[in-house]
Amino acid sequence: MTQTFDWNTERLLEQDLAHLLHPVTNLHRHRKSGPVVLVEGKGTRVKDTTGKWYLDGFAGLWNVNVGHGRTELADVAREQMARLAFQPTFFGLATPPTIELASKLAELLPHHSHFQFTSGGAESNETALKIARYYWSLSGKPEKTKIISRRMAYHGIAMGALAATGVPAYHADFGPLAPGFVYASAPLDYRNNPGLSEAEFVAMLAKELEEIIAREGADTIAAFIGEPVQGAGGVVPPPEGYWKAIVPILKKHDILLIADEVITGFGRTGKMFAQETYGFQADITSFAKGITSGYVPLGGVGVTPEIFERMAAPDRMFMHGFTYSGHPVACAVGLANIGIIERERLWENAEVRGNQLLKRMKALESHPFVGNVRGKGLMALIEVVEDKSSKKTFDASKGIGGKLQAASRNRGLIARCNDTGFAVAPPLIITEAEVDEMVNILGESLDEVLR
Repeated sequence: MTQTFDWNTERLLEQDLAHLLHPVTNLHRHRKSGPVVLVEGKGTRVKDTTGKWYLDGFAGLWNVNVGHGRTELADVAREQMARLAFQPTFFGLATPPTIELASKLAELLPHHSHFQFTSGGAESNETALKIARYYWSLSGKPEKTKIISRRMAYHGIAMGALAATGVPAYHADFGPLAPGFVYASAPLDYRNNPGLSEAEFVAMLAKELEEIIAREGADTIAAFIGEPVQGAGGVVPPPEGYWKAIVPILKKHDILLIADEVITGFGRTGKMFAQETYGFQADITSFAKGITSGYVPLGGVGVTPEIFERMAAPDRMFMHGFTYSGHPVACAVGLANIGIIERERLWENAEVRGNQLLKRMKALESHPFVGNVRGKGLMALIEVVEDKSSKKTFDASKGIGGKLQAASRNRGLIARCNDTGFAVAPPLIITEAEVDEMVNILGESLDEVLR
């Protein structure tokens, strides 16, 4: 029997405003509105303390891939907690779920042989950046420390990952940034293509990368870090052939490739990993979010056999890790979650429903204030503009993001809203009818706010 609770919404709102810091939130405005307090989830939907249900159009935070209310994941966590709540992976220790999950990941990412676990995406990218520098130092090239990232990239808020993040808003007031990071252009056709064909645009981006390497010096660059599809910075699927042009340049100049699959991993782009979607293999892969579908925090990094062999030098100790690296409860849930994704072949639904989603959303480009619709699999974005011909964005003082959020939530949809528009990334179990429902709400919300 499901336990019911009588939530005191007013008391919870008071406590929230008195004590809780909300990330990526205007704290001044939040003090006036307060939170939506969510208490229950089933499938693609979540319920608040007042009993109102919402379609979870953002899968929590890009991560509830298998949907809400999977009791088998809760059972696995309980069983592991009762058996052995925690042991670290430091000092040569391990637990069965941690070993088994690393082995499973080696099946899913066969170009990687060894994995280190973290608690989330920022820790994963921090680990990947450090491993890249560590590899070159052990290779007798300690001067190879620079990292090439891209504008509009989001890699996390730890200091190294923050420096790799190419979104200035995340940097403001947190400086100085860690040194040694340089930025290439985002492969965003809508904003960065000066009118070239797709192939010419790819060639332009490849030429820019060559120029950056020539300017900085290949002997000073450790790695290039990139999301296969840029996510939090604005949902940027690359043009056709982009990764197949970028990877050979990195190999030619002896620069490692870090694929940030924190969002794209575990089915979201129509394959288990986006490296399969786009036909390339990274030297280092970071992941998080979908590995447990958000049921417990977990992330990690995979490395190639070549990198591991260098890390396993006889005179070195790998001096990096987190208290919860390889937490047995999280790893047990991760294994069970991957089992669900594989049994239900959720990447296939992501591809089918993603095609439906993008087709329906593309129809909204006829709206007078919709400048661009883009996406891949079950991650998509509607970019709104004040003027379509100039692509001028709305001034922040108009509060478009807050208005879009209110309009969509009133209609029962949770999406990511800001002054540039809507981003959606629903659970991979979403149905055809639910995709239509979500797009209908998006269209109605745009009409309410912008007409």
